[in-house]
Amino acid sequence: MPTTTTYRLPGPRAGVPLTVTGHGDGDGAPVLLLHGGAGPDSVAGLAGSLAAHYQLRVLAPVHPGFSQTERPPHLASAGELASLYGTLLDHLGLTDVTVIGSSVGGWIAAELALAARDRVARLILIDAVGLDSTEHPVADFFSLTPAQVADLSWADPAGHVIDPAALSQAQQQVMAGNRAALLAYGGRSMADPSLAPRLAGVAAAALVVWGEADRIVTLAYGKEYAAAIPGSVFRTIPGAGHLPQLETPQALLPVLAEFGGWPRRDGAEGPVG
Repeated sequence: MPTTTTYRLPGPRAGVPLTVTGHGDGDGAPVLLLHGGAGPDSVAGLAGSLAAHYQLRVLAPVHPGFSQTERPPHLASAGELASLYGTLLDHLGLTDVTVIGSSVGGWIAAELALAARDRVARLILIDAVGLDSTEHPVADFFSLTPAQVADLSWADPAGHVIDPAALSQAQQQVMAGNRAALLAYGGRSMADPSLAPRLAGVAAAALVVWGEADRIVTLAYGKEYAAAIPGSVFRTIPGAGHLPQLETPQALLPVLAEFGGWPRRDGAEGPVG
């Protein structure tokens, strides 16, 4: 069963409450799974599937400010949040870590791979943002209507349009808080001009995975991202948009497992498919 722990880490980031849900065995290979702007629920299923099928310990934190958690004012960039997660890895004594990030979580994962080179061994980006591309810019999420967000995010947007007016007051508050946190971490452009040249310093083995139908960050943007990371592998997921872990999880899981080389819990060879 998943277990949830709230950490208050030592050092310069002491006092920042960090809620982390753990899946799988405590002695499994460590995986840090970072959600995107859709919130922690958008990776909960993936965390559960990874831990259920493979010998992994999956840690899925809530970025402070999401899901009505506290975000201190100084925690206001992808890089600062990556530093917080580096402190978490230090606190837990984890090495040989695989960091997986979706959307803005991918940007944070890339920053973490640069900041914690001695702890991060593998980097997996799923439709990540953060790269500043002149030819293929990130869609201006904050100017989009819910219908436009769904249209750009899903290969098949039917049934995925969120009507804020139909949500409860509590749900609206969560959505507003998530949106404010996303803006704080990613800015309106969801990109950092300094990131691309710095990605040349990534030492971890890297996999860049992209939904073929993503129009929040296009396939061309994904290829540009992969080209900036030395030796990275680029894979596409047919029939998926910006959130392949939700839209086509059965296609995404074996791609991740093949790259990670994780032992299966049932002892069989090869990824679950």
